[in-house]
Amino acid sequence: MSMADQIFIDMCKDILENGTDTQGEKVRPHWEDGTPAYTIKKFGVVNRYDLQKEFPLITLRRTALKSATDEVLWIWQKKSNNIHDLGSHIWDEWADETGSIGKAYGYQMSVKHKYKEGMFDQVDRVIYDLKNNPFSRRIMTNIYVHQDLSEMRLYPCAYSMTFNVTQKKGDDKLTLNGILNQRSQDVLAANNWNVVQYSVLLHMLAQVCDMKVGELVHVIADAHIYDRHVPIIEELIKRPTYDAPVFKLNPDIKDFYQFTKDDVSVENYVTGEQIKDIPIAI
Repeated sequence: MSMADQIFIDMCKDILENGTDTQGEKVRPHWEDGTPAYTIKKFGVVNRYDLQKEFPLITLRRTALKSATDEVLWIWQKKSNNIHDLGSHIWDEWADETGSIGKAYGYQMSVKHKYKEGMFDQVDRVIYDLKNNPFSRRIMTNIYVHQDLSEMRLYPCAYSMTFNVTQKKGDDKLTLNGILNQRSQDVLAANNWNVVQYSVLLHMLAQVCDMKVGELVHVIADAHIYDRHVPIIEELIKRPTYDAPVFKLNPDIKDFYQFTKDDVSVENYVTGEQIKDIPIAI
């Protein structure tokens, strides 16, 4: 069993056994038929992934590595807020007639801010600091910008990354770690997807900054399983598990803006059957 599988199974069991049910409460999300989408939720879930030991793709079912990478590059590299720049259709429900999701996600990454050293957007500032001030405790991004919330088609779920660099004894390179903060997460639809995305991002940034990849810490304020997902989760976590796959990142890329989804791959990725047509609350 991979460590990612164990973390996922333990988290789901904890939510189902010890979580709070929102049945009958006032909730915003609903199903396509208009029925309120209730959840079983846990507050303050924290999961740690040691990326030096394993790449955290779960094997209970397949997570689409290239599609997940495409989305994180859409936000962090293309800095786009238009679904026409994205290969998948996961954002279609929230886009307007032009394909825009408003001042959300990639839009916030594209906004330049004034620093002592000049004007940077958030991504370029992270890369600048990792290369020039690696032991700074101020290397972070935030896309939950209150003044722009009214112009976002969906408030950001994964909204902040904090980067922290360590020096391990005997290592010739520094180690890059990160904390992903998420206000809300649909565990079935998005948990491993987000973990994989930000693990890929840490690998990419570590490579272009000549560092080793370290830990990803995932902090979820509201980790929830939707009512219509409960039987799916119950079946999923009883499935056989397999060893973690081997992650590969094109070693020739030294500029973050040159990465594509085709620069990531995995070997020996054995999984259970894919779950199709997961109902998504909107």
